[in-house]
Amino acid sequence: MSSLDIGVVGTGTAGSATALFLARAGHRVTVYERVAQPSTVGAGIMLQPTGMAVLRALGLASEVVPRGDVIDALKVETPGGHAVMDLRYADLQPGLFGVGLHRGVLFDVLFRAVASEPGVTLRTGVGVESLRSHPDGSVSVFTGASREALGRHAVLVVADGARSGLRDDTALGKQVSRYPWGALWAIVPDETNRYTGRLFQVVRGTQRLIGLLPTGHGPGGGPRMVSFFFSLPVAAREAFFEGDFDAWRAGVLEDVPSAAPVLERLAGPEALLFSEYHDVSMWPWNTRGVVYVGDAAHAMSPQLGQGCNLALLDAYSLGQAFVAPESVADALHAYSRARRWHLRWYQFITRALTPFFQSDLRALATLRDVGVPLAAKVPWMRKHMVAAMAGISRGPFADWLPLP
Repeated sequence: MSSLDIGVVGTGTAGSATALFLARAGHRVTVYERVAQPSTVGAGIMLQPTGMAVLRALGLASEVVPRGDVIDALKVETPGGHAVMDLRYADLQPGLFGVGLHRGVLFDVLFRAVASEPGVTLRTGVGVESLRSHPDGSVSVFTGASREALGRHAVLVVADGARSGLRDDTALGKQVSRYPWGALWAIVPDETNRYTGRLFQVVRGTQRLIGLLPTGHGPGGGPRMVSFFFSLPVAAREAFFEGDFDAWRAGVLEDVPSAAPVLERLAGPEALLFSEYHDVSMWPWNTRGVVYVGDAAHAMSPQLGQGCNLALLDAYSLGQAFVAPESVADALHAYSRARRWHLRWYQFITRALTPFFQSDLRALATLRDVGVPLAAKVPWMRKHMVAAMAGISRGPFADWLPLP
């Protein structure tokens, strides 16, 4: 097949990585980004072995990984010190690790790569508000109320995130819901490298989860950072920002004394940002000429820390599907088939596990605090738990995902 004209909506992780893979496969790519000057903001994220493998395939791992903080283990405990989880990547494979990373670093590296990639036309400050599919399979994209036509493409990749309005412009079946729980978060300097080597979480029942993630250097360099996060029901957001901040801080310190240096840097509620999450379920992820990737296709709770990694794997798989496709339809269907079981498994276990950490079902805390440590003592179970953490699981009785 000759070179195709492909449109990509969004310059997040999924959109930028997809644009790079498609351009390097010989296609002409136009990337639309509604923000005129996209900024390198965001909370700390976990880059798993899966995500790092994709970045290596793009030749960008050396620009990203050294700016993060190596994570060897996940440690979850109660305020009293009872160990709920203590999972180590080395239990799966010696030398395996994750990376705590400032989201802005990943964005910055991918965005700059897209801006300089031959074969990619980057159009910022251009919001795609709707699309229309034509009988020949091509797709036109339009701005908002004016319905100004922006372009017509043989393929359109929708990568504009969990709140995408472009899902409504195709007839694909979908379910979209907002999680009742979100998270307060902040990133602060950690000049003494006090927080390093592990993602540390403290859980009290199912209604309180506090975490500390070493995050490496910010997009502009500077000292190492640590990300702090605190789970909070969406309905309690307003009450928190209007409430007694000192009392809240004292409660966090009581549960997590090691968080004291972080809490000292939080002068008031304005030092914290609040993030909400969505659950998006679709199948398949493509029509004849439109394909959804990343959070636009399968947003889920961040409980397993897989968001950016699943997005990167989407980009890799879609790029592979378009290396030498017999037709656009074949390539898009091949992509949906290739990603089906891996994504379905992670959506299933995310939905199953999240209530044990963020819900009003308090009885689940006892099951978690007793059952998870017992399960982790079984070598087979422990390996599968670590494989799920590393992003390579496809189910308890399936082969692990081969990495690029």
